[in-house]
Amino acid sequence: MTKRELLRLLLLQARTNGFDLRPWYEAMIDPEWRDAQAAVDTLARGHRYYALLFSHDFAKHFWKQGQPTQFVVPMQQFSRLNSRGETITITRKAYVRRTLKPHAWRYHLREMATLDEPLRYVRRFLVTPEEQLLAPLRVESAGALYGHPEAAG
Repeated sequence: MTKRELLRLLLLQARTNGFDLRPWYEAMIDPEWRDAQAAVDTLARGHRYYALLFSHDFAKHFWKQGQPTQFVVPMQQFSRLNSRGETITITRKAYVRRTLKPHAWRYHLREMATLDEPLRYVRRFLVTPEEQLLAPLRVESAGALYGHPEAAG
């Protein structure tokens, strides 16, 4: 997925929660507005999208209070000691999570500020059509793994 496509999806999600790109763009980036596509192209150049990602107005709408938010929790891997004192590796698969926490936008802005590439962080909160198509397959596979063969097919 290109930076432009990702920005477009971010803006679509924020717009469904009430974010209006034009007034924000005219106030923060360029007072001369052509169209939304030109605005996305401008934001995609260099690191101009940082202005959008770290905008309180955008964040409040992207992670809107009281709105269900779906995001992908990435695969996690860590080591621990088992009861026999052996080091074992635990792998947790990626999954889609939903949250309703108020003021989540503040937390997410703080998290993004600590990263070299905040666009990767915010990408987790977009469930693309491709991922939605794969989600039923993941559920079916997990059901078969845990002894529920009816879930496999």
